[in-house]
Amino acid sequence: MRPRHRRVATALAATVAVAGLLATLALAPLPRVGVPVAEASVTTVSPFTGAVQEVEVDGDVAPASVSREGYSTTTGPETLVDSGTNYDWAKLVLVFGDWPLTDENVRLMVEWMREENGPDNWWNRNNPLNNGYGSGGGSGLGSYDTLVTAAEYAASNLKKRSFYADIVAGLEAGTSADATARAIWASPWASSHYGNGAWWSSSPVPVVAAPASAWGR
Repeated sequence: MRPRHRRVATALAATVAVAGLLATLALAPLPRVGVPVAEASVTTVSPFTGAVQEVEVDGDVAPASVSREGYSTTTGPETLVDSGTNYDWAKLVLVFGDWPLTDENVRLMVEWMREENGPDNWWNRNNPLNNGYGSGGGSGLGSYDTLVTAAEYAASNLKKRSFYADIVAGLEAGTSADATARAIWASPWASSHYGNGAWWSSSPVPVVAAPASAWGR
C-alpha cells in the first residue's frame, strides 16, 4: 500500500474506534445525582401487566389488636336445681360445703345417697341422706321442705360436728371416694356403720331425676 493511502486507512480506523467507544458510553446508564450507584443499577421487572394500584398507609397507624374472649363456667345452685338429678343434689351439697366438685367427691355422695334411700327414690322425704339435723324427725326420719334445704343442712351438719371431721377432711381433699367412705362407716352417721362397708356398693349409680315438686318448683 502506498504511504498516503496507508495514512488515510489508519485515520479512518481511528475514527471508527472512537465512534464505537462513544456509542458504548452512550448505551451505559448514568447514575442519578444523589442516588448510590448500586441502587441506580438495579432494575425491577414486574411480572404483572396492566393498571398498577397504589395503597398509602398513614405512618402512625398502629396494628389492630386481636381480642380473645375468656370463658369460665361456674356450677351454681340454680343450674343444679334446673337439672334436678341425684348427681346434681350431690354437687349441691358440695357447693354448700365449699368442697371441690371432683369426680371422686360426686361418686362418694351418690353412693352414700343410694345406701340411705336407694337410687330410684333418692329424694324420699326430701332427705336423701336421712339427716336428722334440722329435719324435725330425729334419727334421720324427718323431712325438709325442698331438696335445696336438705342439701344446706347436710353440708352444715357435716361441718359443725367434730365427729365428722374425717369425712370433711376427705371431702376437702376430693381425691378418694373410697377413703371418704371409710370415714363415713367409722362415724356415728349411721348406727349400723353400713356393716363397716359390707353393705356399701361402689358400683355405678344410675342418673335419676327427682320430681320438680321436690325441688320446690
